Formats: sequence, C-alpha cells, structure tokens
Amino acid sequence: LLAHINKTFGTLAFCRRWLERPDGGSATVNGSNGAGKQERYMGALKNLCDVGIIQAYPPLVDVKGTYTAQYEHTIMLRPTCKEIVSRGDDY
Repeated sequence: LLAHINKTFGTLAFCRRWLERPDGGSATVNGSNGAGKQERYMGALKNLCDVGIIQAYPPLVDVKGTYTAQYEHTIMLRPTCKEIVSRGDDY
C-alpha cells in the first residue's frame, strides 16, 4: 500500500476513496484498466497512520450547504474571468 501511495500521490494529500477507484487514484500513473484499485487496505492504512508514516487530515468543511475544494494553486474567481495568482516559474 505504501508503495502505491508513494507512486500515485507522492507527498500530495489524497482521499481514501481514491484508492478504491479502478485507477487507484490516477489514470495517468496506474492506467485505467483496473490494475491500480486497492482492496482490503483499511488495516494497512490505519497502521501507516498509527506509526506516523502517513499523516491523517480531517475532511475539508465549510458552511453547511456550500462546496469546499482543494487546489494546487490559489485562484481568484472574478465576474468575467478566473485568475491563478500563485502560478510561478515551476508551473
């Protein structure tokens, strides 16, 4: 499981349900043929968290009835356009 997480997500945060997708969280890395899907992983994932190899984070929440999302960049939504304000030389 740890090898799959390192290969698929690296150091990025990921959602537990992504492990159950046929592509295991990334069609680019694992293909879309079902080979990446993780099964019976809960015990191993709990152990990785318990020993400190993986850091657990609570789900993102906001005001009830609204949407919350996580992005790799900071964006500003304007009436006529979207602007990425965190884009740098490395993107």
